[in-house]
Amino acid sequence: MTDQCSLEGRVAIVTGASRGIGREIVLHLAAKGAQVVVCYRVNVEKAEEVATIINKDRGVGRAITCQVDVSKASDVGALFDRAEQTFGGVHIFVNSAGVASSTYPTVAETPEEEWEFIFNVNGKGAFLGCREAAKRVVRGGGGRIIHITSSAVGSAKPGYGAYAASKAAAETMIKILARELRGTKITANCVAPGPVATEMFFAGKSEALIERVAKEVPFERLGEVGDVAPVVTFLVSDGGDWVNAQVVRANGGTP
Repeated sequence: MTDQCSLEGRVAIVTGASRGIGREIVLHLAAKGAQVVVCYRVNVEKAEEVATIINKDRGVGRAITCQVDVSKASDVGALFDRAEQTFGGVHIFVNSAGVASSTYPTVAETPEEEWEFIFNVNGKGAFLGCREAAKRVVRGGGGRIIHITSSAVGSAKPGYGAYAASKAAAETMIKILARELRGTKITANCVAPGPVATEMFFAGKSEALIERVAKEVPFERLGEVGDVAPVVTFLVSDGGDWVNAQVVRANGGTP
């Protein structure tokens, strides 16, 4: 029986891949056979570590690293150039790069510069990635665009105004993009995790708050990066061919 989740012969770009959810996604895609571009903004050591793990496991050069600021059009264009020059094309684009405030201010107390920074990465970064991927991801079958957003869009908790708004913008754009790509056989979806045990989630939270958030989940635990990556792998594989223009809330039932 054919493995519908096999990614042999496909090339994937994953932004924000040096740590957290992005790191687990790129490792998961590589394990399924994809050639991958491990993207990072500042953490070159962690990105190189991920690429080394992949290449050692595969026994051949299946992973490269690339520094990119997702909020700069020139960087995003150069990223796709690098992938095409190295591997011959791009089948899968996963945008996992994202930022959030570690102080969780109310909307009334959010500094303008913080709002702009969050929207530059999460909003403009999503747009620039979508724009380039829509032009350069392969057409005719196997083309996939995924944005990692957040279940915070639906929960609308205080303190997440800028973050949730930036992710909501990306979710709306993806739904429109999927319809604009009619006839290309490229799918475009979002995966929206709930609370996941990553550096970004833990930043600025007390142990009591972390415990309370975990208890809100029906499984009574935080999500793990390994809970999210298989969802992405399914969506970018042949098995996910009929899922399009959707936001998949991979959150364990978090309200």
